[in-house]
Amino acid sequence: MERDWWKRAVVYQIYPRSFADANGDGIGDLKGITGKLEYLHELGIDVIWLSPVYQSPNADNGYDISDYQDIMTEFGTMADFDEMLAKAHQLGIKIMMDIVVNHTSDEHKWFLESRKSKDNPYRDYYIWRDPKEDGSEPNNWQSVFSGPAWKLDEQTGQYYLHLFAEKQPDLNWDNPKVREEVYRMMTWWCEKGVDGFRFDVISLISKQPGLPDDAEWANGPHVHEYLKEMNERVLSKYPLITVGECPGVDDKQALLYSGSDSNELNMIFEFEHVSGSSKHENRHGKWDSLPMDLPELRTVMSKWQENLAENGWNSLFWDNHDQPRCVSRFGNDSEEYREISAKMLATCLHMQKGTPYIYQGEELGMTNAYFESLEQYRDVETLNAYRDLTERDGLSHEQALAYFREISRDNARTPMQWDDSANAGFTTGTPWIEVNPNYKTIHAKAELADENSVFHYYRKLIRLRHENPVIVDGRYELLIPDHPYIFAYSRTLGDEKLIVLCNFLDDYVDIPDTISEQLRGEVLIGNYDNHTQRELKPYEAVVWKLS
Repeated sequence: MERDWWKRAVVYQIYPRSFADANGDGIGDLKGITGKLEYLHELGIDVIWLSPVYQSPNADNGYDISDYQDIMTEFGTMADFDEMLAKAHQLGIKIMMDIVVNHTSDEHKWFLESRKSKDNPYRDYYIWRDPKEDGSEPNNWQSVFSGPAWKLDEQTGQYYLHLFAEKQPDLNWDNPKVREEVYRMMTWWCEKGVDGFRFDVISLISKQPGLPDDAEWANGPHVHEYLKEMNERVLSKYPLITVGECPGVDDKQALLYSGSDSNELNMIFEFEHVSGSSKHENRHGKWDSLPMDLPELRTVMSKWQENLAENGWNSLFWDNHDQPRCVSRFGNDSEEYREISAKMLATCLHMQKGTPYIYQGEELGMTNAYFESLEQYRDVETLNAYRDLTERDGLSHEQALAYFREISRDNARTPMQWDDSANAGFTTGTPWIEVNPNYKTIHAKAELADENSVFHYYRKLIRLRHENPVIVDGRYELLIPDHPYIFAYSRTLGDEKLIVLCNFLDDYVDIPDTISEQLRGEVLIGNYDNHTQRELKPYEAVVWKLS
């Protein structure tokens, strides 16, 4: 197998809790995934990125792992996993595991030992510090999920570090024994036959020496040393796909993690394009951040395309389990424009250079849930933020809910909409989180039957990537960089040239003469039945193969 097979691949992310429930307990599971693999085969994807399925008490929906080599009870058994893996491989689909090694659960056996005493052999597997003289936290770091990033353990009188929830203590990567344990565990999964890893918050594993106040968390002094060691010990021995979630990394630093000569990872997830606009003041962190307008979004995405062009590789995505639904955020989820704008966003992304990632339901044009009450939310980040926004920041209940409707992670976590039966065909029981009420009209059964659906449009985009080397390897060039509504770029490989035009406005827009004069050839794909060289319809996307 070619080592860089992942450059031609399309990845589909499954959030197991919300994908398909085979046993009727209201929680998605591995047998449910196995039962839907034919659907993904029909879509045409190459790789499933499987959000964590390891044993976990679920303080953060599986991103708090208590046993790396066992399966979460709610999801099934290791035999169920083996069955899923075997069937996926039969269908030509690879499995990329989501692995969380910045932290574990506080119920992991390493941490249970670590907290017993200061001289326990596992004490140094985690980051423990004495209180300040007044008994307060060792430094001023604040957890991602709000509140201090330190928890006092009464038994030994020391604090442990948790950059995320207090049930997610950070591992001490400076301890070589920790690294050995991680590499041994990863090798075990590789020998089982998995095809890659997505590394959760991997840019945070190396901490600043002395843990000073206000220190940057990302890109610590040893992070590249540790990733090169991981590559040498495990990753280089198998033909894997590897992607690192790297908050706090810019396009220059990305090449250190994933440059073709870095000997670390194949690619990273960066979040600049899905972060809030820099043009607006964000007083409440991500909660009052507005999405970038088209000029800002286009500038950011093009920067990554251009700066990783020669020596790196992009991960292409609009949404995932931590982001709101892309058609609600960047498109238009009204009845009139939902399908058209979902197809436009897909075209804009999939024609760029890099590996595209589809988040479950994105291929159906699933939307934000727009929950009406706080009781409908399940996400630890959202619930903690409600307390901070209302008690600390003085926002009203209604203001907090308005923010959550736009940006809460639960928007992406409502159950997959399979059909128009009860609970969208996700479960015969009571779903762990409510189904989006629009499932009666937006669901896979209807879209499979409709050749003009969002599903079939994604299917065609995937097929085009597999069949056209220019989409994989072609040079990216931004066109009309100052246009307020059109995202236009070309892809060129040898004598072949594509021009991609995407209208981000709900109105007709004229195509500048400098572009329209070049539009001779065939339309490779587009989201309307007919296209002209002179104007773009509302949310129109069209790809011209020039002749």
